[in-house]
Amino acid sequence: MEKAMSIEDRIRRAEDIYNRRNGIHTRSLSSEKKPCCRVKKRNIKRLIMQIFVCLLIYIVFYTVINRNYIFSEEFRKSVEIFLNEKTKIGDWYNSAKGVIQNKFLDGSKNETEENKVYDNKENTQKIEQKKDETKESKKDENIGGAVEKTENISIKKDEKLTEQQIMENEAKEIKNSIKFIAPVNGRISSGFGWRNPTSNNVPKYHTGVDIAAKEGTKIKSATDGKVIIASGTGDYGNHYQIQTKDVIIVYAHCKKIYLKKGDIVKQGQEIAEVGSTGNSTGPHLHFEIRKNGRKIDPQLVLNL
Repeated sequence: MEKAMSIEDRIRRAEDIYNRRNGIHTRSLSSEKKPCCRVKKRNIKRLIMQIFVCLLIYIVFYTVINRNYIFSEEFRKSVEIFLNEKTKIGDWYNSAKGVIQNKFLDGSKNETEENKVYDNKENTQKIEQKKDETKESKKDENIGGAVEKTENISIKKDEKLTEQQIMENEAKEIKNSIKFIAPVNGRISSGFGWRNPTSNNVPKYHTGVDIAAKEGTKIKSATDGKVIIASGTGDYGNHYQIQTKDVIIVYAHCKKIYLKKGDIVKQGQEIAEVGSTGNSTGPHLHFEIRKNGRKIDPQLVLNL
């Protein structure tokens, strides 16, 4: 049997006997498979790294596109809560899945529906506003006016009644404390409040009344008082502000003004002439009454 063995087999057998006697273990089948296992682990790590890189790139793009959402206060608070809680990996997965579905799948639909609702509401409001303006519109002649930057004349529909009541109460207080006369004889070409002017330069909300009269007609002081402003500039053109008690009266668009700041005025005194200076479309007197910074309809105070 030994004679039939080749030289290589004999050498291998001698090595095995030598190794057994010296306590040297030969390589087992499992040890031969270790290099293969290492290759598999290396491939798995490489796959994980590729997935991580892809996720990182996706996060960067998402951050750039949705930076307003990412860095919002609500998002930061959500991240802090998420990091402080001890959640399991399964919970993280479910949470991320829900966010993705809500944000990317349902979000675009919701935004489209909200935009449609908003557009419909806006169109409805514009149509209603046009109807109101058509009903209230009148043919205005010889009108004018000015816009003051410090004044907010916009009134909401649900607050009109309250504003009207306040103005009526203040008009009664003015009538009870101050006597008025008409500053000039003429017709009312534009009343107080909202209007539909034919010129774009004329404001839609009128803070006084326009009394149309022939150019050069003398204007009388409606009350006693003191001139606090006498100016020839601005949208009012040549104009006065005359104060009596806590009420200020404006005479605007005058051709000429006779007084200066600080002059004392008596009721019925001639103070100016009717003109069309400043932002005006024809000769008239813009007559305005103010109390505590609020514009009062002059026709609630005196008969014009």
